[in-house]
Amino acid sequence: MITAIVLIHVKAENIPEAAQTIADIEGVSEVYSCAGDVDLVAIVRVAGHEDLADLIPAKIGKVPGVLDTDTHIAFRSYARAATESAFSVGD
Repeated sequence: MITAIVLIHVKAENIPEAAQTIADIEGVSEVYSCAGDVDLVAIVRVAGHEDLADLIPAKIGKVPGVLDTDTHIAFRSYARAATESAFSVGD
């Protein structure tokens, strides 16, 4: 499983609709609207790199109002819950 974090710039008037449309795309697990340099952050989980190539430019990039995307591929997760369970002694 490949996890990617996609930073998305959207026209201001299209943010709510774009966020929902992106959230409905298969392979997108979460979409956050946020303050700062980007308008939306999407968490994408797919089986292979080819799926990313199909999903991001062909689907997310074509959502009305989307101006630009910047994709970051995650190598490893350091989530607190995963770390705690890995070191659990099974009380």
